[in-house]
Amino acid sequence: MPLDKNRQFLDFEKPIKDLFDEIDKLRQTAEKTKVDLSDSVRKLEEQVVEKRREITSHLTSWQKVQLSRHPDRPYTLKYIDKMCDNFVELFGDRNVKDDKAMVGGFAQLDGQTVMIIGQQKGTNTKMRQMRNFGMANPEGYRKALRLMRLAEKFNKTVITLIDTPGAYPGMEAEERGQGEAIARNIYEMMRLKVPIICVVIGEGASGGALGIGVGDRVYMLENSWYTVISPENCSSILWRSWDQKEKAAEELKLTSDNMLEFGLIDGIVPEPLGGAHWDYAEAAAMLKPKLIETINELKQQSPEYRIEKRIEKFGKMGFWNEVEVNS
Repeated sequence: MPLDKNRQFLDFEKPIKDLFDEIDKLRQTAEKTKVDLSDSVRKLEEQVVEKRREITSHLTSWQKVQLSRHPDRPYTLKYIDKMCDNFVELFGDRNVKDDKAMVGGFAQLDGQTVMIIGQQKGTNTKMRQMRNFGMANPEGYRKALRLMRLAEKFNKTVITLIDTPGAYPGMEAEERGQGEAIARNIYEMMRLKVPIICVVIGEGASGGALGIGVGDRVYMLENSWYTVISPENCSSILWRSWDQKEKAAEELKLTSDNMLEFGLIDGIVPEPLGGAHWDYAEAAAMLKPKLIETINELKQQSPEYRIEKRIEKFGKMGFWNEVEVNS
């Protein structure tokens, strides 16, 4: 279990980093002294696994938000690379330009051709700027809709991977119709004749997520979140400061278990011990069977039935209490 020198650790992962530092020192000592310290290294590696299990089992809502944003966490293209074969990326919305924050194209998943679309963040500063930190402009959503319609034309399942802090809120995005583009996607996805599977793989914030989030089945990875507003922005509105972001995360009930309890998603996909950033191949291997199973299930249904159930599913979301007020 060698430590990648570029691996980054969150504050609550520090105990794991300390163990890795001890392993590194032991290996350096063994190399210098030619003494066999493999047993000691193995014991420390076992402690790393146990510590990852311990930390994962006691995560707060805010810590799950932090994990969803982990700089080493796999993004859409990484999942496509690990799950699919023969991915052919398609570009442009045929109107303005190609939005690098939204990627998509045809790929083969277990021998079946699917259209896979998702938001992509960058892996370094330059790439993050190019990808606009996963925040799509209107042309990104129009590009996604173009690809969905193409999938419908060839009767191919649509898979969307959601990972965004929100749609891009800049003036130029509003000028080009950000709200209309997201609303149009929601409307069209409700009526799409092919199966649609949506998976929140990281951040699922506001309309930025919902713009590619309407499907027959909606899943979340274990350490992802899905809500109308980020904890920081919620805190800034309610308390005029980001200092209450941890409290906001708890109150928003944004984690996957909360979403499943509310009936807003259809299932939770587990992640590798400690989070998806520890093992990309394992993270993809956990998601892939769920996608294949769901594709095979949805293909047994008629387009008319899927559309009816999709509309019914989203139409009945939410719950409320009515209180009688004496006049």
